[in-house]
Amino acid sequence: MHNFTPEDLLLYLYNETSPARSAEIKAALETDWSLREKFETMSAAQQKLEKVKMSPSQQTIDSILNYAEKAVGELSTPV
Repeated sequence: MHNFTPEDLLLYLYNETSPARSAEIKAALETDWSLREKFETMSAAQQKLEKVKMSPSQQTIDSILNYAEKAVGELSTPV
């Protein structure tokens, strides 16, 4: 039995695991049908998300820029 978390599988899916960890997960996916099923569900979700075209609204962009500007101003102001 392997104790890989959903986070481990997600990191593996996005190729963000070390080579050793990737080898462990790959081996587990070949033998553990339950783990493989979870991974395949994540992989299918990833493929669907990649097809979705999303972009933030101008209001969202403005809010982020205003927040960043305020944060930089606070860091620049001497105490």
